[in-house]
Amino acid sequence: MAFMDKVKELGRKISESGTIVEEIKKKAAALNRKIVLCEGEDKRVVEAASICTQEKIARIVLLGNEEEIKKNNEGVDLSYIEIINPATSPKLDFYANMLYELRKAKGMTEEQAKEQAKDATFFGALMLKAGDVDGLVSGACHSTANTLRPGLQIIKTAPGVSAVSSFNLMVAPSGGNQYVPDGKIIFADCGLNPTYSAEGLADCAIATAKSAKEIAGLEPRVAMLSFSTKGSAKHDNVTLVQEATNLAKQKAPELMIDGELQFDAAIVPSVGDMKAPGSPVAGHANVFIFPDLQAGNIGYKIAERLGGFQAIGPICQGFAKPLNDLSRGCKASDIVCAVAITALQTR
Repeated sequence: MAFMDKVKELGRKISESGTIVEEIKKKAAALNRKIVLCEGEDKRVVEAASICTQEKIARIVLLGNEEEIKKNNEGVDLSYIEIINPATSPKLDFYANMLYELRKAKGMTEEQAKEQAKDATFFGALMLKAGDVDGLVSGACHSTANTLRPGLQIIKTAPGVSAVSSFNLMVAPSGGNQYVPDGKIIFADCGLNPTYSAEGLADCAIATAKSAKEIAGLEPRVAMLSFSTKGSAKHDNVTLVQEATNLAKQKAPELMIDGELQFDAAIVPSVGDMKAPGSPVAGHANVFIFPDLQAGNIGYKIAERLGGFQAIGPICQGFAKPLNDLSRGCKASDIVCAVAITALQTR
């Protein structure tokens, strides 16, 4: 392809990638799912609920004290948003009994279940378990543990899934660049598991590849990241990534996955050709699996703050029903995207 043709093609892709988030919203709107937002006390969440409703991205249930929510958010259109106060809901006893049945083997009493069910995130998870909503989003003003604990105790993992993991959809500024021509890449795991076994890391890679295709519309090219490329360094941490790569290839031979790769070898064609010649992924990766949470969390925040990427997520994978945790530094627009993605995960 001639140089000017390449420039035109890149310009076309950049223009198209500027609609990434809008495409996700449009797909979500077509599904007309009901999503519960558990943090009505947070103004960003209330704003996002209003946007989602106005744009018909999803039907929203907002948890909290209706009087307080309206008082603290004057001027925000709350029309057509269902607001439920867990403490006074007529379904509290029903959900509390459900929680008791789920947790009595762990020693939970009926009284403890009723008190626990008043917690907004537990209440939301029970709504999801009962099928009263299609998905849950929380975490704007609560820790990841507070969001995921109800998920793990009530929703639990999908059949055949060993562990829940997470990914971030990273949307490039200005629609993309020479390394991100599609305008979007996927990072995992940036928000959930501090460490992984080789099997767990392999499962995370496979789940993330699936999410990349279903949510972001990417044909996944998965790079298993390390500080080493193809044996350039020797360390137990490198061995872990090598073993995870081999396991992922065995479990999902149809996937385009390779490692271990340094980040530059994974994303820069010239470096990939030099450090990993013949690799189907090196230099062209669009899904990046970090070896642990410390690396992943640092990596996505560098991309977000210094690189100008929009970080959507962390988005959870592996629950029996869609349940997602937000970053406490999120904006209302991030919450809107999380709602849309949660709706897509119901398919």
